[in-house]
Amino acid sequence: MPGHRLDQGRLALVIEGLRSGLGPSDVAQTTGVSRRYVYGLHKRLGGMYRPANSSYSKRFLDRDERYEIARLREGGHSIRAIARALGRAPSTISRELARNSAGHQGAYEPQRADALAYTRQRRPKTTVWQRRPLLREVVQEMLKKRLSPEQVSGRLRALDPDNRLMQVSHETIYRALYVHPRGELSRELKAVLRSRRSTRKPHGRQERRGKIPDMVSIHDRPEEVAARLVPGHHEGDLIKGTIASNSAIGTIVERHSGYLTLLHLPDGWAAEKVAAAITTQMSQYPPWFAKTLTWDRGVEMSQHKKITQQTGIQVYFADPHSPQQRPSNENTNGLLREYFPKGTDLSIHDAAHLQEVAAELNDRPRKRLGFLTPAEVFANLQAQAGVATTA
Repeated sequence: MPGHRLDQGRLALVIEGLRSGLGPSDVAQTTGVSRRYVYGLHKRLGGMYRPANSSYSKRFLDRDERYEIARLREGGHSIRAIARALGRAPSTISRELARNSAGHQGAYEPQRADALAYTRQRRPKTTVWQRRPLLREVVQEMLKKRLSPEQVSGRLRALDPDNRLMQVSHETIYRALYVHPRGELSRELKAVLRSRRSTRKPHGRQERRGKIPDMVSIHDRPEEVAARLVPGHHEGDLIKGTIASNSAIGTIVERHSGYLTLLHLPDGWAAEKVAAAITTQMSQYPPWFAKTLTWDRGVEMSQHKKITQQTGIQVYFADPHSPQQRPSNENTNGLLREYFPKGTDLSIHDAAHLQEVAAELNDRPRKRLGFLTPAEVFANLQAQAGVATTA
């Protein structure tokens, strides 16, 4: 940190700016203090900007409350009585005394307790990887064997269920790989993750995409769809190219046969373009092979009612962030990335090339089909439908 000192007034302005959520650069600009000084202060305080009066967020006990706890405790008051006097939950008082009482006698010293609370809130903290080097080595070896973080976490629990020091959650592993800049786990391990993402995809986030009018939930879909025994039920999605190219390819997979249909979208993936492509392609199939279509909640399907009106196909929408509800499509999209890699301009592929790729995948034997191909299953279904019509 720079050697010179600020007067208390300007120092208070800097700390207040940092506490308000402004970044160090913005604080430096608004207070007239050098960026070097503000960044040094930010680093020295560990991201915790303690105000001069020792008053934190109202969620936390402050210094005055701790002195009152000590006074009432010495007076023989119970935890519940202290909580009532301070307007706090009894659990808050209980945790405070358990964490910050000192020595064998369990004496509660408010000044010491306040200093300990401040220290606990400082960032960055010592990480689990720094505290448990053996765990770090074991996790790295498992990741090198291409186990996913979730598999690593579960495997560690299975191997030694009673040893908490050799257990770690999969989210902690992900954070070490993607979030923390201090190299808790080797960065080269990102390359062996199946997703090969350079950043962690957030989980549990709220749905932020535009709403689709009159959506029909996947939970209202006919029961026959789930069993895959009846043909005619499809899953769909887009695989997208670079943002600059605004390119995408539509992918539709029939659940019973695994038969793939690719949508050529040369003019982008706006809702009207997607609806037109689906209508054109799916109208080529007999009605018994085109009954329903399940999609995710992408805004490209906001004109789903037009698809239903023109083709008779009922469109259903999966729950947000639930690709497992469209397993056939998700699996096929993974195969398609061998032909259409991520981060490339997909508009360079014409309709003829898409047909070639679809034909190649439809001619690939599948274990669940008894090693028949999707094309063979579709042909058998057509033949059966023809016999039934003739009869």
